[in-house]
Amino acid sequence: MLLKTLSTASLVAPASSNSHLREPRITDGAAIHRLVRACPPLDLNSPYAYLLLCAHHAATCVVAGRGADPVGFVSAYRPPAQPHTAFIWQVAVAPEARGQGLALHMLDHLLARPALAGCRWLETTVTPSNAASRRVFESLAVRLNAQCAERTFFTKEDFQDPHHEPEMLIRIGPCFA
Repeated sequence: MLLKTLSTASLVAPASSNSHLREPRITDGAAIHRLVRACPPLDLNSPYAYLLLCAHHAATCVVAGRGADPVGFVSAYRPPAQPHTAFIWQVAVAPEARGQGLALHMLDHLLARPALAGCRWLETTVTPSNAASRRVFESLAVRLNAQCAERTFFTKEDFQDPHHEPEMLIRIGPCFA
């Protein structure tokens, strides 16, 4: 496993309070699907998957709203075999809301929730070309004063799409000791 040394130079300031953060509702499912579709290179899941996240995992997901439609969404869950880990599945920020620290703001909000009490590790996957997502999680590790380790999680061959990049697992922790 490769351990990275992170510097405070990559820190992003939290977004101003002009985004209302909350748990998603089932009625958000279609808008979340549209938001993720507008956020390449994120993998777009089915509308049904986003409805399930809103119905079954609302306590570990965050919607950021500025008006009728969401401008941000974080999906996460606690893997059953890893009860002290929070897996961040997707972080989506609408193009018009980027560069304002919204991703970190949503992650901070999520990590303060009771549903993640007892988590000491954060995991996510990032493709090698997704530099913006990588910076968000490196900044989060610095803010949490935690180590950030990276390894291959899914290889290119694991995907049915020959154009899909490998997914690198980023593991941050231990946190919240």
